Amino acid sequence: MTIPFGVYLHIPFCSRRCEYCAFATWSDRNHLQEAYLDALQQEIEREVAAGMPVATSVFVGGGTPSLVDPHRLAEVVSSIPIVTGAEVTIECNPESVTSEHVSSYREAGVSRLSFGVQSLSAHVLQSLGRDHNPETVVQAVEIARASGIQRLNLDLIYGGAGESVADWKHTIEQVIALNPDHVSAYALTIEAGTPLADDPARHPDDDDQADKYLLADALLTDAGFENYEISNWAKPGQECDHNLLYWRQGNYRGFGCAAHSHSDGRRWWNVRTPERYIDLIASSGSVEASAEELEPERQRIEGLQLALRTREGVPVSSLSDDDVALLEPLVVLSEDRLTLSVEGRLLANEVAVRLR
Repeated sequence: MTIPFGVYLHIPFCSRRCEYCAFATWSDRNHLQEAYLDALQQEIEREVAAGMPVATSVFVGGGTPSLVDPHRLAEVVSSIPIVTGAEVTIECNPESVTSEHVSSYREAGVSRLSFGVQSLSAHVLQSLGRDHNPETVVQAVEIARASGIQRLNLDLIYGGAGESVADWKHTIEQVIALNPDHVSAYALTIEAGTPLADDPARHPDDDDQADKYLLADALLTDAGFENYEISNWAKPGQECDHNLLYWRQGNYRGFGCAAHSHSDGRRWWNVRTPERYIDLIASSGSVEASAEELEPERQRIEGLQLALRTREGVPVSSLSDDDVALLEPLVVLSEDRLTLSVEGRLLANEVAVRLR
């Protein structure tokens, strides 16, 4: 049996920066795309030559991977050794996907696309600073399927300024009508240093977001999706292998600027800016910016905290009897394991601090 091993590629380019985004992405450095993809492929080839394991899952994220030349990106992805049947995902923005993109991806072994939909209400998309509209999303899904990629994730964000519960219900219903096999729905969060953080009038309301989470869970469950991690729902058998690898503390290698890696308790991350990354690869220097070694006890606790977020849950012995009694409305006991109730998912951090 092949031990799960993931590969992540970071594409840091965007046409514009969303006002809530704090990721390592840039909208003013698209002139670096060719040099960056060359550097990315060189870094991959070096690791392969050094004996990197064969990947069971690959995830290309950003940024906006669909913004770069699809043929060149396909070449980079093709340089990664993968097992037969590996899950290979590329994130795409609906407005930048064409049949040419998807055909190139498919030839490179891509089996799954993740579309940054966020909302299917036009005024909510505008408030989030997105460039697409609901019609663009429908077209992107049609393009993907016509080009032969059937596994689709639709990524959503709830709690944006001006979004009513009715708007959110409309988004979920329209997403269900598009019949993806996977849906991710994240509460809008305030990240320091973003334009959204500087505008308190547009900050989300916790109670509103809780209502929207419960609504999404109810609608998606009724439509045949299963919640397998707090913010992720999938049709049976369509869970994201790459996500599961992270939540199970698997080993993975990140390529590109700001990409993170993990190997048996050691975590490290690459330099943040694309210019520095390109220069270091060109000079055969190390792109590692920093690292940390996890002590066994910290690794164990983190493993429990990650597992708590999933439907597998944690052993009942990981909480004291008093804590189990105290948290009874938030957890469900099944045989010797505890999982979060729907309400418990809203307060997962409260439960996590009690793990021992």
